[in-house]
Amino acid sequence: MNRLTARKYLGSRAFLRQFLLIAMPIAIQNGITNFVSMLDNLMVGQLGTHQMNGVSIVNQINFIPYLALFGAMAGAGIFTAQFYGSGDSEGVKYTFRFKLCVSALLLTGTVLTLLFYGRNLIDLFLHSENAGDVELTMQYGLDYLSVAVWSIVPFGICQVYVSTLREVGQTVVPMKAGLVAVVVNVVMNWVLIFGRLGLPAMGVKGAALATILARLTELAIVAGWLHGHSRQYAFVRGLLRSLYIPGRLLGRVISKSIPLIVNETSWAFGMTFLSQSYSTRGLDAVAGVNISSTLSNVFSVFFIAAGDAIAIMIGQLLGAGKKEEARSSDRILCTYSVIGSTGMGLIMAACAPFFPLLYNTTREVRHLATVMLLVTAFMLPFVAYTNAAYFTLRSGGNTFVTFLFDGAFMLCLVVPLSFLLTRFTDLPILPVYMLCQTSEIIKAVVGFVMVRKGVWVNNIVENLT
Repeated sequence: MNRLTARKYLGSRAFLRQFLLIAMPIAIQNGITNFVSMLDNLMVGQLGTHQMNGVSIVNQINFIPYLALFGAMAGAGIFTAQFYGSGDSEGVKYTFRFKLCVSALLLTGTVLTLLFYGRNLIDLFLHSENAGDVELTMQYGLDYLSVAVWSIVPFGICQVYVSTLREVGQTVVPMKAGLVAVVVNVVMNWVLIFGRLGLPAMGVKGAALATILARLTELAIVAGWLHGHSRQYAFVRGLLRSLYIPGRLLGRVISKSIPLIVNETSWAFGMTFLSQSYSTRGLDAVAGVNISSTLSNVFSVFFIAAGDAIAIMIGQLLGAGKKEEARSSDRILCTYSVIGSTGMGLIMAACAPFFPLLYNTTREVRHLATVMLLVTAFMLPFVAYTNAAYFTLRSGGNTFVTFLFDGAFMLCLVVPLSFLLTRFTDLPILPVYMLCQTSEIIKAVVGFVMVRKGVWVNNIVENLT
């Protein structure tokens, strides 16, 4: 690779430094959070396979409202990044209020749904010839859900603050808050799950309660810090005195947010349906998927952080009217994401044979988890590029195209594929898993074409406030 080509795809040292200053705090925060989630999973896994499956199923169900919430934050966040890039503090204030209102609506609907229909949702994932296994898994799932449902409230409010801080370029404070929260989570898991320091052993309920305490801690830190720095961030002044949002801006934010909410909900539904389809191959498949996804989440932190960096850096460039710079910067950022994730994939593949040994489960489950981890490691660079393409398309506010690329792809290809393979064939879980996961290659090709066409290069905040 000659020097000109290297600069075209790798950028300058100054650009790399700017990327790392934004991405690394996010990667560290997500990495530690996912690492602690892995420890949570391991601690619950020490209780037994039924407990692990019950908690895993509930977390998979919660994945849908979590992603819907992220979609709402993302829709407003496009405007936040561009408003901040153009120096419009009032615009940032209005988008924060929008996030808060939508979060309240989504959280209320989620809590009511889980309280009244939790059993029915868990039952969708239970497929086994042994009725005793199903009954035990259901009971542990309901025990966990009865407490975990309330963790959604501090989580949702915290995301309003964390997403806004990141969109204005402040990624260190959320990282520090996340670090404190995970320490709280680990300690309280040890205390509450196993009954330490004189407290009774609460099992799966203890794991859920520890999560609530950790999320309350994180919320207190980020909210307290932001409201204490109103001199640095002008949009904080009078932020919560009212919920006023100019009608013109409200309409634009809603029109951009709805496709993203639908997109994230569709994608989350697709992932949940995928897990439900895998579960038709028995509780061993549920356990194998749970173990493999636990480790793969840890190794996904780099491309997730790269996606956030794309949303922030490209969004601010577009808001400032620097369209050509946005194009060239995006090409470099996508390259960073793929290269970094290739390295992460190699490390994950090396860990694949050993990680499942940490669980108190059967040899069959460990074998399934190992092969699934190897498949995921191979696909990591492709997933990294599709993630970078998603955030690129989103940064310019073309949210309908973003939906077609992401949510619609999931509903129109991955969901039907998993349905046909699990309902109309006798293929065992591993071939089904491989075929469904490798469909991401098609999405990567589509994403490359859409990014190259430049349909995302837009400034959407001119003359809105």
